[in-house]
Amino acid sequence: MEDIIMDAEFQVQQGNFMDKYYQQFKNTEENKLTYMAIFNKNLSFIEKYIENQLLERIPGYNMAIFTATLKHHNDEAVHDIVNMLTFTDFLAFKEMFPQYRAEKEGRRLYLCSGLAVTSLCKLASQNNTQQYLLRPGSGSLIS
Repeated sequence: MEDIIMDAEFQVQQGNFMDKYYQQFKNTEENKLTYMAIFNKNLSFIEKYIENQLLERIPGYNMAIFTATLKHHNDEAVHDIVNMLTFTDFLAFKEMFPQYRAEKEGRRLYLCSGLAVTSLCKLASQNNTQQYLLRPGSGSLIS
């Protein structure tokens, strides 16, 4: 299941879904009825996608048997699967959209690409230079 969710095709389709609906979500506590409708569309898509992928990858796969098996086993592996399926949590789903919107509108610092972290102590001792830190929110350096 992890391979299915991490697959590039699934990620592209989820990205397309987010692009289609992110502007409808506001960063408030309010839960609009439209949020639940969008959540249900996403959940339906994900369920169908995962089931189709499992049918393709596992001969004789049966979703009813799989869900019944999950209900009857209460071991660590089942918890791992359930934790991986956090897309079934409405509040987590709702909280994704304002973050996504901020990133799309350039209001959030996105550090995932091109970021390298180096120890200031190690760097300073190697280069015999003074250590500097960036003061959060100010853009200024402090030594």
